Amino acid sequence: MVEYISVKEFLERQGSGIPLLDIRSPGEYEQGHIPGAISFPLFNDEERKVVGTEYKHSGPEKAFLTGLDYAGKKMSHFVRQASSLHSNELLLHCWRGGKRSESMAWLLSQAGHHCYVLTGGYKAYRKFIRSELDGATNLLVLGGMTGSNKTGMLKEMQNNGVQVIDLEALAHHKGSAFGHINEPEQPTSEQFENDLFYQWDKLDHSLPVWLEDESRTIGKVVLPDTFYENKRNAPLLVVEVPRESRIAHLVEDYAGIDDNYLQDALMRIKKKLGGDNLNTCLQALEEKNYHVVADISLSYYDKAYNYAITSYHERENVFHLPLESTDPVKATEKILTWYTEFSGISLSS
Repeated sequence: MVEYISVKEFLERQGSGIPLLDIRSPGEYEQGHIPGAISFPLFNDEERKVVGTEYKHSGPEKAFLTGLDYAGKKMSHFVRQASSLHSNELLLHCWRGGKRSESMAWLLSQAGHHCYVLTGGYKAYRKFIRSELDGATNLLVLGGMTGSNKTGMLKEMQNNGVQVIDLEALAHHKGSAFGHINEPEQPTSEQFENDLFYQWDKLDHSLPVWLEDESRTIGKVVLPDTFYENKRNAPLLVVEVPRESRIAHLVEDYAGIDDNYLQDALMRIKKKLGGDNLNTCLQALEEKNYHVVADISLSYYDKAYNYAITSYHERENVFHLPLESTDPVKATEKILTWYTEFSGISLSS
């Protein structure tokens, strides 16, 4: 049996544990896919290109026959692969919910599977999640200068039952010239949006969601425009951590990393540091004096953050919270106390 369903119902059924098969080519899947989807391509990238060219130059009938030549040889493989998932129900989609998903659904339904096909395909899914992310409000933003351990604080807040989305974790980047170090390869901006929605959709939207103060880009990932503006307009709590504590935190984070990565990161900001500061950093790095490297680097990052924060100064929703150190447990206690006083609502579990 084949049944066509909406994006909302499709995602609900995926949440119930039904396997989701992405029928598009491997290249399309890599560019962006629904989190949890299994790549189950009807055509490989080259086959898809050939079929598309046939459609454009010779029409749909010729393209259909060429596609059938490719897919016909793999039909038994598709059935066996689907059977290995041990589910009588399957979710399927292609790009627009057209011939590829229709053909695969027919085949697998003949093998006894109940196939749910996404109406409008992945294109409809993308439109749906962009709309949902555009409506993401009730946000709170945690800001502070580099080395403040904002990520650690957000994790501790999450441990206390607070709703948090870690944008840097989703982007596989810490947001600075050093941010790519010891991180997996970054996703595409498209995949980042899919993963962001996946996190957002699991939360209670009647309660606030905390984010870290990020620029529009995190490494090569670009935040969705409206979501970014919603974040910019949300209340911003800036934690103020003493410089020495921030230096110590940075040294703890980066001292065990291959110095070649650190040198490469310093070269990325050499114009911002200036020649003398760069040379001092490189010499200190050679001597394993990470404290000096962190100290000089902070001079650049502190200046950049102070400049960025000036755009908030005329707004009434910017708040400052002095902290004694980067300790996430103590910081979380103060942050949650601040929020209770600010809103009259307790966020802790």
